[in-house]
Amino acid sequence: MNYNDSYYYNDFDAAMGGLFIIFILAALALGLIAYIISALIYFMTSKTNGFADVAYIAWIPIINVYSLFLLTASGDSRETVRATALKNTLIYAGLIIVSFIPIIGILASLGAAGFTLYFSYRLFYRWCGESGKAVLYTILMIITGGLFFAIYGLMRMNRPFVA
Repeated sequence: MNYNDSYYYNDFDAAMGGLFIIFILAALALGLIAYIISALIYFMTSKTNGFADVAYIAWIPIINVYSLFLLTASGDSRETVRATALKNTLIYAGLIIVSFIPIIGILASLGAAGFTLYFSYRLFYRWCGESGKAVLYTILMIITGGLFFAIYGLMRMNRPFVA
């Protein structure tokens, strides 16, 4: 029997496989920590600002985006605020679903990212009350990869909205 032994596994391959597994586990751990922190921020902010009856939605994966849209929706009554939040949630869900279509998915993904950034800006605006600061905070959130949102959100989650 003639085996082609031009390539064989060595210690380097095993080390790279181990590093890959460690990288995946670290990414999953960071993702779980980020999810818990954002859910806590949305939950406590909802309770503080008069949405205690639906604050639990912040802990439900995928659906918790409704909390962001509820906190940033504008309206004269609770019904209009909830209707606006539901409309924005459905638009966002539509963008996410369309993002799986090959060619137009790129545009839908960019639209979903822009949609999320805009509503993050609106949440910062509701927390601080100044447009300039909200833009700065949104830029800081982008630069730090969401770390600024976590820190500022944890500081502001127990205070009522200014705007």
